[in-house]
Amino acid sequence: MKAVGFTQSLPADNANALIDIELPEPVVSGHDLLIEVRAVSVNPVDTKVRRNAAPTDGKPRVLGFDASGIVRAVGSACTLFKVGDEVFYAGTLLRQGSNAQQQLVDERIVGHKPTSLNFAQAAALPLTSVTAWELLFDRLQIPRGVNSYNAADNLLIVGGAGGVGSIAIQLARQLTSLNIIATASRPASAAWCREFGAHHVIDHSRSLRDELKNAGIESVRYVASLTQTEQHYAHYADIIAPQGRLGLIDDLTAPLDIRPLKSKSISLHWESMFTRSIFTTHDLIAQHEALNAVSEMVDAGQLRTTLSEIIGPINATNLCRAHALIESGRSLGKLVLEGFN
Repeated sequence: MKAVGFTQSLPADNANALIDIELPEPVVSGHDLLIEVRAVSVNPVDTKVRRNAAPTDGKPRVLGFDASGIVRAVGSACTLFKVGDEVFYAGTLLRQGSNAQQQLVDERIVGHKPTSLNFAQAAALPLTSVTAWELLFDRLQIPRGVNSYNAADNLLIVGGAGGVGSIAIQLARQLTSLNIIATASRPASAAWCREFGAHHVIDHSRSLRDELKNAGIESVRYVASLTQTEQHYAHYADIIAPQGRLGLIDDLTAPLDIRPLKSKSISLHWESMFTRSIFTTHDLIAQHEALNAVSEMVDAGQLRTTLSEIIGPINATNLCRAHALIESGRSLGKLVLEGFN
């Protein structure tokens, strides 16, 4: 089968950063689904793995942590899907990724594709949806329900125009009564955040404290820090309300000093959507359930895909281009590739 992999860590503009390869077709067992991949999207994790985790055995590694497709075979332990089902999913760091014509994925981290979306639109959603869902409701423990809080309770989403931020804004708007403040530093990204439901948009290239005050906001109960945490961390203890919660997803270059959080009893929470699949946790099926909930919300018109551009078919050239766009830090929404040429 056709696939795109890498064997060494190279810049995205190097012709050998990603290469077109041929691999044997996978064989199902246990909880695995064999999925015919129809579309994939590219995430920052793809670029980070390419840059920092070259295979040590010399064999090509296939990236790709967002996909949609059709179930072509099911393992003996599968109960959630049948052959022919249309699905979407994010996969795991421990196995070959979705930049291939076929992929094996544990059914407990797969969801039914929204019927109202095509494969390209659906491929933009899984990783960011699971990350946003887990960050808001599992890590920050925000209760779902529009009457859980009044509008005076604030959620600050730092990096609102990115893939996770775009979904987090929508989930918070639809499933809570929180006052949602997103950050963005460019007019286009600020407009993007408002379009997806942010009540306020402030500029994270300026002082967060000053920006919040200018918006008439004294403090926030929750912070979802999706990008540049080290740059903003010194301000979080100041702007988070007593007994508030801080959630992080980005990679850090140095340890955080958590002592400034003590006086207000601010709790800090890490989110990695790969945790459940890496450790095969007892609640692994929670990702299947979250994706199905997202799918239902999409079909009900409550959530929108964050697809911003279809790059072209799935091949090394197009994936290198997508990696370069992600690494530029200026992409909005999700970049998708569809089909194999």
